[in-house]
Amino acid sequence: MLLKTRLIDIERELAGRSFAEFVKMAWHVLEPATELKWGWSLDAICEHLEAVTRGDIKRLLMNVPPGCMKSLLTGVLWPAWEWGPKGKQSLRYLGTAHKQDLAVRDNLKCRRLIQSDWYQERWPVKLTGDQNAKTKFENDRTGFREAMAFTSMTGSRGDRVILDDPLSVDHANSDADLRAAELTFTEALPTRVNNDDSAIVVIMQRLHEKDTSGIILKRDLGYVHLCLPMRFESERRCVTSIGFRDPRTVEGELLFPERFPEATVQALEKTMGSYAAAGQLQQRPAPREGGMFKRAWFPVVRAIPAGTRFVRGWDLAATEGGGDWTVGVKIGRQKDGRFIIADVVRDRKSAAGVERLLVNTASRDGYDCKISIPQDPGQAGKAQTSYLIQQLAGYTVTASAESGDKVTRAAPLAAQAEAGNVDILEADWNDAFFEEITIFPNGTKDQVDAASRAFNELVMGCKFDLEAML
Repeated sequence: MLLKTRLIDIERELAGRSFAEFVKMAWHVLEPATELKWGWSLDAICEHLEAVTRGDIKRLLMNVPPGCMKSLLTGVLWPAWEWGPKGKQSLRYLGTAHKQDLAVRDNLKCRRLIQSDWYQERWPVKLTGDQNAKTKFENDRTGFREAMAFTSMTGSRGDRVILDDPLSVDHANSDADLRAAELTFTEALPTRVNNDDSAIVVIMQRLHEKDTSGIILKRDLGYVHLCLPMRFESERRCVTSIGFRDPRTVEGELLFPERFPEATVQALEKTMGSYAAAGQLQQRPAPREGGMFKRAWFPVVRAIPAGTRFVRGWDLAATEGGGDWTVGVKIGRQKDGRFIIADVVRDRKSAAGVERLLVNTASRDGYDCKISIPQDPGQAGKAQTSYLIQQLAGYTVTASAESGDKVTRAAPLAAQAEAGNVDILEADWNDAFFEEITIFPNGTKDQVDAASRAFNELVMGCKFDLEAML
């Protein structure tokens, strides 16, 4: 009996000093039939959660591949550690995910751990009987853990808001779902914290340039960013404010070989494909060498050959000061049959500003450059198109509805680029163009949409000219 008491005292002491030690001790309660495989990546996650507990971090973003215990560590074991070994039983947790079932799953696991004989022997945290349900349980020190769906974040406030995978893989392919997640994250979630000392922890795999991680990073929202790609990329080595530095030194070195050895990672990469592997495994929502388009496919030239025929394709928006871009891409076909991307203009304009941009660009391009604009469905779309064509009187203008999805429309241009038949004129817009086109079909698509329209119109026009000559 004395030996057992002494052992419990030692475990209390060790667990109070180290979250990682607590995880190793508690593992048998949650996964009695599964051996715990440990690696330095788990230490890294634990260290950053400890920093949140100390108050050194109040906003934490962790991008980690699936299967690396990020949900179990953050949503299940960490609250139990803070309530028990750290004696912070008054803390209140909101756990949320893209599906309420996932948030409830972690709630149940956390409650099961806290109610276990092993935990209660060491840290007798008492749960109240009147609030002990699968979606919310409370202790006698007013602390609670509540689960809810990400897009339904209303009501409660917490000292810890844990956002675990706000988007599913399917949702990341939907502009509407991406926008809904953005609004929830920027407008609803910040109101769910108790006070200035409260913390928000976001844990997720990257799925899209515009996912929640993308918003955090693009807007520089003050999050400490722990980014752990499955394979090491030296130019992206993760270094954080608490002194952590990715310890890997060899390009391509694995993150968690104890759990994901080389053969397993290769099988994952093959099954997932380059797009999914880039986001979910490497934590960058596009392959390093490019997605549907690769930068190396586009030779950069400094002059346009004489006799090149041009089409300017447009992707229209009317969101002055934010939102989508209005983009016009000018593509030409040279006498030898090669293509050249000669110019890109883009801006965020009001409806009147879009009209001026089209007219001014047409004047600069000249009458020999054909213009192709999209026509939205419905009577309003027809009226807008008719008006724009009137403003472009004297120029050759065509209008057509978009057919097929964006990837299908971009496929002909991608095929010619891959074959080495598409040049790009050296200019100051090149970097922004390459940044978007090499991420496509993830990320923003305005420049690709405009380029696809110009290319397809140019090819179709050349086809008609050839048929007329025969």
